[in-house]
Amino acid sequence: MTEPGAVDLIHLEDADGDRCIVRVTGRYKHDALTTNDVLQAEVLAHASFVDARLELYLFQRDLDAWQQELTGLAPGTGASIGGHRGLNLVLRMQEDRSLAITILDPDRLTALLWIQPQENWIDEHQDRLEQVRQTWPSEAP
Repeated sequence: MTEPGAVDLIHLEDADGDRCIVRVTGRYKHDALTTNDVLQAEVLAHASFVDARLELYLFQRDLDAWQQELTGLAPGTGASIGGHRGLNLVLRMQEDRSLAITILDPDRLTALLWIQPQENWIDEHQDRLEQVRQTWPSEAP
Protein backbone atom coordinates (compact mmCIF):
# COMPACT_ATOMS: atom_id res chain seq x y z
CA MET A 1 0.00 0.00 0.00
CA THR A 2 1.34 3.45 -0.84
CA GLU A 3 1.68 6.23 1.69
CA PRO A 4 -0.91 9.02 1.25
CA GLY A 5 0.30 12.43 0.10
CA ALA A 6 1.01 15.35 2.39
CA VAL A 7 -1.91 17.29 3.88
CA ASP A 8 -1.74 20.87 5.17
CA LEU A 9 -3.17 20.98 8.69
CA ILE A 10 -2.47 24.72 8.85
CA HIS A 11 -2.10 26.96 5.83
CA LEU A 12 -2.10 30.67 6.62
CA GLU A 13 -0.94 33.14 4.01
CA ASP A 14 -1.57 36.82 3.41
CA ALA A 15 -1.41 39.17 0.44
CA ASP A 16 2.22 40.08 1.23
CA GLY A 17 3.28 36.44 0.81
CA ASP A 18 3.96 35.87 4.51
CA ARG A 19 2.93 32.34 5.37
CA CYS A 20 2.92 29.66 8.01
CA ILE A 21 2.13 26.10 6.99
CA VAL A 22 2.01 22.91 9.03
CA ARG A 23 2.17 20.08 6.50
CA VAL A 24 1.54 16.55 7.78
CA THR A 25 3.71 14.24 5.70
CA GLY A 26 2.89 10.83 7.20
CA ARG A 27 3.17 8.61 10.20
CA TYR A 28 6.39 8.62 12.16
CA LYS A 29 7.90 5.22 11.50
CA HIS A 30 9.49 3.42 14.41
CA ASP A 31 10.09 -0.34 14.39
CA ALA A 32 9.34 -0.75 18.10
CA LEU A 33 5.79 0.57 17.83
CA THR A 34 3.00 -1.82 16.91
CA THR A 35 0.50 1.01 16.50
CA ASN A 36 1.73 4.38 15.47
CA ASP A 37 -0.45 7.41 16.03
CA VAL A 38 2.47 9.82 15.89
CA LEU A 39 2.30 11.99 12.78
CA GLN A 40 5.34 13.60 11.23
CA ALA A 41 4.93 17.17 10.00
CA GLU A 42 6.96 20.10 8.84
CA VAL A 43 6.43 23.74 9.71
CA LEU A 44 7.15 26.07 6.80
CA ALA A 45 7.50 29.72 7.76
CA HIS A 46 8.20 32.51 5.33
CA ALA A 47 8.42 36.30 5.66
CA SER A 48 10.91 38.92 4.52
CA PHE A 49 13.18 38.03 7.46
CA VAL A 50 12.78 34.25 7.68
CA ASP A 51 12.47 31.21 5.45
CA ALA A 52 12.43 28.10 7.63
CA ARG A 53 11.49 24.43 7.52
CA LEU A 54 11.21 22.76 10.93
CA GLU A 55 10.12 19.31 12.10
CA LEU A 56 7.05 18.74 14.26
CA TYR A 57 5.61 15.50 15.62
CA LEU A 58 1.89 15.37 16.42
CA PHE A 59 -0.04 13.00 18.66
CA GLN A 60 -3.79 12.44 18.45
CA ARG A 61 -4.17 14.49 21.64
CA ASP A 62 -2.45 17.40 19.84
CA LEU A 63 -5.09 17.24 17.11
CA ASP A 64 -7.86 17.10 19.74
CA ALA A 65 -6.44 20.14 21.56
CA TRP A 66 -5.99 22.03 18.26
CA GLN A 67 -9.63 21.40 17.36
CA GLN A 68 -10.87 22.61 20.74
CA GLU A 69 -8.69 25.74 20.76
CA LEU A 70 -9.50 26.55 17.14
CA THR A 71 -13.22 26.31 17.86
CA GLY A 72 -12.96 28.84 20.70
CA LEU A 73 -10.58 31.25 18.95
CA ALA A 74 -11.67 34.89 19.14
CA PRO A 75 -9.94 38.27 19.41
CA GLY A 76 -7.70 38.28 22.46
CA THR A 77 -7.38 34.48 22.61
CA GLY A 78 -4.94 31.97 21.20
CA ALA A 79 -4.49 28.45 19.93
CA SER A 80 -1.34 26.38 19.89
CA ILE A 81 0.04 23.15 18.55
CA GLY A 82 3.19 21.30 19.54
CA GLY A 83 4.45 22.38 22.90
CA HIS A 84 6.39 20.57 25.56
CA ARG A 85 8.19 18.17 23.19
CA GLY A 86 10.04 20.81 21.19
CA LEU A 87 8.60 23.11 18.57
CA ASN A 88 5.62 25.17 19.68
CA LEU A 89 3.41 27.15 17.32
CA VAL A 90 1.07 29.71 18.91
CA LEU A 91 -1.58 31.73 17.07
CA ARG A 92 -2.98 34.74 18.89
CA MET A 93 -5.92 36.55 17.32
CA GLN A 94 -5.81 40.32 17.51
CA GLU A 95 -8.77 42.70 17.73
CA ASP A 96 -8.60 43.31 13.96
CA ARG A 97 -8.72 39.49 13.51
CA SER A 98 -5.13 39.35 12.26
CA LEU A 99 -2.91 36.65 13.71
CA ALA A 100 0.33 37.01 15.61
CA ILE A 101 2.02 33.66 15.03
CA THR A 102 4.89 32.71 17.31
CA ILE A 103 7.15 29.89 16.19
CA LEU A 104 9.40 28.68 18.98
CA ASP A 105 11.86 25.87 18.35
CA PRO A 106 14.09 26.11 21.43
CA ASP A 107 17.25 24.87 19.72
CA ARG A 108 16.90 26.58 16.37
CA LEU A 109 14.49 29.47 15.91
CA THR A 110 12.17 31.97 17.50
CA ALA A 111 10.11 34.07 15.09
CA LEU A 112 6.96 36.15 15.15
CA LEU A 113 4.88 36.42 11.97
CA TRP A 114 1.94 38.75 11.52
CA ILE A 115 -0.64 37.40 9.06
CA GLN A 116 -4.03 38.72 8.01
CA PRO A 117 -5.86 35.51 7.01
CA GLN A 118 -8.99 35.24 4.89
CA GLU A 119 -12.26 35.78 6.73
CA ASN A 120 -13.36 32.11 6.72
CA TRP A 121 -9.98 30.64 7.72
CA ILE A 122 -11.23 28.95 10.92
CA ASP A 123 -13.89 26.92 9.07
CA GLU A 124 -11.32 26.04 6.42
CA HIS A 125 -8.91 24.84 9.11
CA GLN A 126 -11.58 22.69 10.75
CA ASP A 127 -11.94 21.02 7.33
CA ARG A 128 -8.16 20.64 7.09
CA LEU A 129 -8.11 18.92 10.50
CA GLU A 130 -10.81 16.50 9.35
CA GLN A 131 -8.81 15.74 6.21
CA VAL A 132 -5.72 14.91 8.32
CA ARG A 133 -7.82 12.61 10.52
CA GLN A 134 -9.33 10.85 7.50
CA THR A 135 -5.93 10.44 5.86
CA TRP A 136 -4.25 9.09 9.01
CA PRO A 137 -6.96 7.71 11.34
CA SER A 138 -6.02 6.69 14.84
CA GLU A 139 -4.54 3.19 15.04
CA ALA A 140 -4.97 2.95 18.80
CA PRO A 141 -7.55 0.38 19.94
